[in-house]
Amino acid sequence: MTDRRRPVTAWVVLAVTSVLSVGSTAGWLIAAPRWDPWMLYSLVDWLVGAVYGVVAWLMLSRRSHLAAWIMAAAGVGGAASAALATWAVLGETRPAVLPPAVLLGAMYWLWIPGSYALTVVLPWLLPIRRFGPLDRAAVGAGAAFIVVVQLATMSDPADNWRPLTIDDPGLLAGRAAVTPWLNLGWLALTAAAAAGVIARRRRASPPDRRGLGWLAIGITLLGLAIGPLALHTAWGVPVYGPLAPALMLAAQLFFPAAVLVVVLRQRLWGMELAVGRTLVWALMTCIVIGGYTVVVLVADRILVMPSVVPQALATALLAAAFLPVRQWVQARVDRLVHGEGDRRLIRQVADRLRTADRGQVMLDAVAAGIAQSLRLERVTVTSGDSPVPPDGGDVLTLRLTSQGRVVAVLRAWPRPGERLGRRAVSTLGDLAPVVTALVDLAAAQGEIDLARDRTARARDEERRRLRRDLHDGLGPAFSGLALGLAAVRNMLRSRRDDPAVAAADELVGQLAAEADRQAAAVRDLARAVMPPLLDDGALAPALDQLRERYVAAGLAVEVRARPGLMPGDLATAVYGIVAEAVRNVHRHAAVDRCIIDVMNGPGGLEVSVTDHGAGIDADAATGVGTRAMHERAAGVGGTLTITTPPGGGTRVRLLVPAGTR
Repeated sequence: MTDRRRPVTAWVVLAVTSVLSVGSTAGWLIAAPRWDPWMLYSLVDWLVGAVYGVVAWLMLSRRSHLAAWIMAAAGVGGAASAALATWAVLGETRPAVLPPAVLLGAMYWLWIPGSYALTVVLPWLLPIRRFGPLDRAAVGAGAAFIVVVQLATMSDPADNWRPLTIDDPGLLAGRAAVTPWLNLGWLALTAAAAAGVIARRRRASPPDRRGLGWLAIGITLLGLAIGPLALHTAWGVPVYGPLAPALMLAAQLFFPAAVLVVVLRQRLWGMELAVGRTLVWALMTCIVIGGYTVVVLVADRILVMPSVVPQALATALLAAAFLPVRQWVQARVDRLVHGEGDRRLIRQVADRLRTADRGQVMLDAVAAGIAQSLRLERVTVTSGDSPVPPDGGDVLTLRLTSQGRVVAVLRAWPRPGERLGRRAVSTLGDLAPVVTALVDLAAAQGEIDLARDRTARARDEERRRLRRDLHDGLGPAFSGLALGLAAVRNMLRSRRDDPAVAAADELVGQLAAEADRQAAAVRDLARAVMPPLLDDGALAPALDQLRERYVAAGLAVEVRARPGLMPGDLATAVYGIVAEAVRNVHRHAAVDRCIIDVMNGPGGLEVSVTDHGAGIDADAATGVGTRAMHERAAGVGGTLTITTPPGGGTRVRLLVPAGTR
């Protein structure tokens, strides 16, 4: 349920801050008040609402973390304070629209929880880690300090709009004694947070310290912005009016970017794509609006007569510069978000590797990924040192060497009408060792496959020889023994009047019956080792014979397999795994039924043996039969899993991917 609510909350935060920020902007344009330095504070609130609203939306859409909620509180509080300030300005000229006094007073304290938490709580939350005693103490102290500041601000006796009223003389005296030092306390806690970030950065490993330097700089800038206020309220140091809000404005422009750098560089919540697109959009929007405004104003000053030339000139210049400026911005944003290197190339090559098969197919998939990422017409990787035919045009040829010998040739073609750029050539040169390693891996995989196939064929041939020996040697021997014993018994029957002869006749009869039973058992064993049907790949009929033998033993086996032929080595391996699994059901599952499924779909061959019996003891040791099943599965390039289905029992599943055989 939380995963569904989180994106909704993120969009609500973005909608609220956007509406309030747009409303504030419209209100200021309508009211058009005279400039006053205090308006910088309202501009700070507007900036906090607009910027932190977007940052909170990005973070909350990925994860519900306290850092994201602090951003959301700062954004909503700042936007609401800016909107209320705008409302008050409108009310000076339009008393009819003036809101209630208590609502107007909220502009002085709505921004406090989020903005204070940005400096005294948020730095201790990043990067995400296990909290220690110092972290918990710092967060607790910051939260307690915010509560004190909030109560002191909301109960200001000099404020006619205060929502809290204090009548107790002792509380009033305490508030009067504490209030001048609140900004100094804010500065001290901010400095402690910056020191904590720097200390964590020094102790952390290189991957864990990414972005912490930016965060420390952002907190330091906020501390410098708080400094003039702290000096003024604590010791009455005079401060130039616009200095404090101007410093806060600059710090609040940098700090959210620093937080995003920490989140992105440490890959906390998978925000790279969303942040990259948002930053490019925001920067391009600012550049276009700012460039248009500057060009129009400058051209309007130069031209004496009113004209549409400034607007036309601005539009033409922006249209001509838009694409190169966007590419420049995109490159810088990619470097900020992803760090150095072409991460897109690495990601695309990795995606191809995950979905590709082995051998030359894998090399072709990697080459296609490189071509797509570098925007080339075609890239090929040819194993061996075969001569490369000449090809006209701008073609790059790299011979890939491993241990002093050429193992493959990489060739790259640019798109029609283009040339290979320096970036593409440099990137291909950097990738050459990686592709060489993949060529060696493909060759090693091929050798392993050949060795595996040879081993499987040798094992199957040995089983065929054993089957012949059992069927043609030991079986007839038992049958001959049974016939000999029958002849002896016929000779003894002529002297039945002798008690000793009668006893010998009975014993010989028993031996003859046992010899017949053993001959039948040997024939069954010969068929079980490798039914002759498997030589032709007829798996389904062989499984039907297996089912008939177990029906006689009291185990009902349901076989669900489509008739058809498959390679003999694959049919032999599947039959061996199924026979061992059914044997285990008969011996250990304590059930009278099991199901054999054989499905050959687009993903490959899937075979399963399922029962709803006693299941497998978690502490049970792996037996010879289980190891044999795994060996058979590996021999045909498949994977074997033994699990417990939802209804209980045991499920043995073999998966042989398509194209493996």
